[in-house]
Amino acid sequence: MEAHETLARTFAEHDPDAFARRLEGMEPDDAAKVIDRLPHESASRVVSKLAPDYGARVTEKLAPEHASHFLRRLDEPTASAILRAIPAERREALLTALPETEARRLREHLAYAPDTAGGMMTPRVMSLSIDLTVQETISVIRKTPRERVFYLYVTDRENRLAGVLSMRELLLAGAKEPIESILHREVATVPPYLDREEVARLMNQRGLQALPVVDDQKRLLGVVPGERAIAAAQAEAFEDLQLMSGAGGDERALSPIRTLMRKRLPWLTLNLGTAFVAALMVGIFEDVIGKLTALAVLMPIVSAVSGNTGIQALSVVMRGLALREIGPGNRGRVVLKEAGGALLNGLLIAALCGGAAWLWFGMPRLAGVIALTMVINMVAAGLFGAAIPLVLRALGRDPAQSSSIFLTTLTDVVGFGSFLGLAGWLLGLF
Repeated sequence: MEAHETLARTFAEHDPDAFARRLEGMEPDDAAKVIDRLPHESASRVVSKLAPDYGARVTEKLAPEHASHFLRRLDEPTASAILRAIPAERREALLTALPETEARRLREHLAYAPDTAGGMMTPRVMSLSIDLTVQETISVIRKTPRERVFYLYVTDRENRLAGVLSMRELLLAGAKEPIESILHREVATVPPYLDREEVARLMNQRGLQALPVVDDQKRLLGVVPGERAIAAAQAEAFEDLQLMSGAGGDERALSPIRTLMRKRLPWLTLNLGTAFVAALMVGIFEDVIGKLTALAVLMPIVSAVSGNTGIQALSVVMRGLALREIGPGNRGRVVLKEAGGALLNGLLIAALCGGAAWLWFGMPRLAGVIALTMVINMVAAGLFGAAIPLVLRALGRDPAQSSSIFLTTLTDVVGFGSFLGLAGWLLGLF
């Protein structure tokens, strides 16, 4: 047993990420026993690599006094993500087991939503007093742990952010010179409640490696590191992908089944209802399909191509909204551009599809029907794909929220209706 424990400790110390992935394949009870036997420093490194939901399930299995040893060593965003996924009563027991200073620090961080600047920031950041000289400042920097140094932020006696220092100017200044004389007063800052998407955009726009978070009084609360903003932007993108399909934005691969059901079932129910709408449209033309079974063979082609056209437009517009490329002044131009592109693509696809249908069934009028339908439905799909997220945004809703469900319904209804309606009229099947 000792040999196994020694091997596990060595593994956890040298490759905590791989160790965490191995733990995630175990039951939380078993993983908790492994974590409990690790040294506190190794345990904190391993837990920091676990998915937050799974980390929370493991932490729940540990005695509060044991969990406190690694919780206090985690950075605030990681510890808060784990604690948020734990029921309130159990969370309070874990916080109570922590030293008073650490517990207060985490409670303050938990007050911010995880998708805000406050929720992403680390409060452990070096700040320099404006009263220091150059020599004193250099001495403070040398004594500060590297992980707390982002930029050389300077604060006044009330901890208000006064400005930032240039390392080059600091090193070239005289030893007795006050740092206030070389201070740059203009500093990009963000409030703690700013959405993470805006934080990432501002950081990318300014080319910053970190962004200070300040309150209404300009007091320095912490710093959002660049890697955390990148991770937040990636998380936002993945959440939008999940929302577009009707899954929960905060779902994870290891989320419990009850979470899966709670997040997905309402949208699956809505999807069922919209599918019945499309089926109703097909049912209206039941007699037409009965007279020419080739229509049933070609219907999936109409649905597939128009659906793909709509998803292409939807994806581009979603990206444009996320990157702030689309504003009130150019929304109409974006919709018209997508419709125009769909029209040109539709004409080419219509020629290919009509030719294939003619060769297959030997019916030129049927080929004309499917070709005309392709043009109509691809233009409609381009319009819907561009308009749906814009309409949702105008209504104050998340434009990613199940956009694909609404898009599929509209393209199916228009596609089946136009195809079967044109077939009945042009082929004399009514």
